[in-house]
Amino acid sequence: MNIDGINTGYVLDHIKAGKGIEVYHLLNLDKVDATVAIIQRATSGKYGLKDIIKIDADIPLDYDLIGYVDSKITVNYVKDRELVRKIKPEPPEVLTNVIECTNPRCITSVERGIPQRFRLVDGETRSYRCVYCDTLFREK
Repeated sequence: MNIDGINTGYVLDHIKAGKGIEVYHLLNLDKVDATVAIIQRATSGKYGLKDIIKIDADIPLDYDLIGYVDSKITVNYVKDRELVRKIKPEPPEVLTNVIECTNPRCITSVERGIPQRFRLVDGETRSYRCVYCDTLFREK
């Protein structure tokens, strides 16, 4: 399979196999007026299999969301078909309205309109705790 290179935009590389579609939706790439390619289960020398997303446009990206999904993702910025910089997003210290508290007694479950806020407790396991009730959220 051949996917062309991009002129100016981003290549999100080293996405854990199967997580590319999650990144696509979290970044709202379906609403972008640009060519976007998702390559799933590509062979990787480092990780065995990986997903790749190519965005042929210079759009704003939320590096916190990318770091939340997988801290091994590399964001490559390309301009005029040349690699300009590589970015390795880290898991964000605070997540707002990305995940939801599962505690039925949490204020976010009872009151409408309160933001779902979590703080990072372990970057390696991507574990977060609700700032309101301290319920642990760990990615499965």
